[in-house]
Amino acid sequence: MTSTVKPHKDDQAAGDAGRTNVTFMPGATPPVRRKRRSRAWIWLPALAVLVGAGYYGWRAYAPAETAEAVVTQPVVRGDIENAVTAVGTLEAVKSVDAGAQVSGQLKALHVAIGDTVTKDELVAEIDPATIENRIEIDRAELANLQAQQEAKKAQLVFKQANIDRQRSLVAGNAAAKQALDQAVADLASAKADVDAIEAQIRKQQATLAGDEVDLGYTKIYAPMAGTIVANPVKEGQTLNSAQSAPTIVTVADLSTMTVRAEVSEADVGRLKVGMEAYFTLLGQPGKRFAGKLRQIEPTPTVENNVVLYNALFDVPNPDGELMTSMSAQVFFVQAAARDVLVVPAGAVRMKRAEAGGKPQAEVTVVAASGASEVRKVETGIRNRVSVEVKGGLEEGERVVVTPGSGGQSAGGGNNRGSRRGMRMPPMF
Repeated sequence: MTSTVKPHKDDQAAGDAGRTNVTFMPGATPPVRRKRRSRAWIWLPALAVLVGAGYYGWRAYAPAETAEAVVTQPVVRGDIENAVTAVGTLEAVKSVDAGAQVSGQLKALHVAIGDTVTKDELVAEIDPATIENRIEIDRAELANLQAQQEAKKAQLVFKQANIDRQRSLVAGNAAAKQALDQAVADLASAKADVDAIEAQIRKQQATLAGDEVDLGYTKIYAPMAGTIVANPVKEGQTLNSAQSAPTIVTVADLSTMTVRAEVSEADVGRLKVGMEAYFTLLGQPGKRFAGKLRQIEPTPTVENNVVLYNALFDVPNPDGELMTSMSAQVFFVQAAARDVLVVPAGAVRMKRAEAGGKPQAEVTVVAASGASEVRKVETGIRNRVSVEVKGGLEEGERVVVTPGSGGQSAGGGNNRGSRRGMRMPPMF
């Protein structure tokens, strides 16, 4: 038996498309609507995200494995040195400023920067017109004084003859003695006039000689053989030497260069005059320029409370590749060895010795089978990177450089390797 349910009036208003006839079977359960069933799938993505996050956190923060990574390096043969490092600059071993000793306009400049000059070569000229005029005036004044000198000498001769005449008259009682006394006074005055004019002549001659020297200063010659490295003035410029001598050119001997290295007060005590030294340039890091320490200046320079001492050494520069003011990385060699067994500094541990004994160096050697052993070695030169091995190891053997977690570093310090659970895992 079946029954038919007619649609509601509101359903009829929806049109023919909204009309539905439902037939119910006796004892049957009405079906669940599809709309409610689809809502359960909304939670599945969220659940998958939670599961993934939990698994990722478990993997990231899980306890670290007990296995330890061991880094080894072979014993090799090479060169090693222990050196004091510093930063320096290059400068000419000898340089001289050729300046103007007289004032005037720079009339001509015969050299340019980079030119090579010989000693006493003419490099510049100052306009000599003013000095030449002074010389002409000096010569005219000198001629005037010399003419006056001749007149004074003639008066002296006349005064001398007058004395002789007055003496004859006085002897024959033809003249009073007063006339003779006056003649003697006139003779003394004439001699004084001659002496005075001679002094003026000597003064004028000195003035003339000084102006002639100044005339020679209008030509500037190279004081030494070398290269023109500076030219602070230009042709046509007016020079004033009243207060200080202006520099026209600087001549430097670039055949030998001096390295001025700034050494800290902590390292200057390790330097000795005569020790080997070398430096490298920024543009040629693989090339060494060698010399010997010549001088340690006793007076330091203080910059920002840092005390630095200047250490000087000379290097030859036959090709002219070294130039002034170049920056140099300087090394003062305290000890060096060539073609010796070398291991990384991190592989050597210093074992504390018994009372009164010396510390003993140890390394961990790893055999080809993987077995390791601690071996005592004899060391030599040591620096921050490598250590010379004089005995206890053979070339090609492998030594442990960095032990794994829980051990000690090669230098004997605490292990700085972080455990996996102690760092934030990468998020992306």
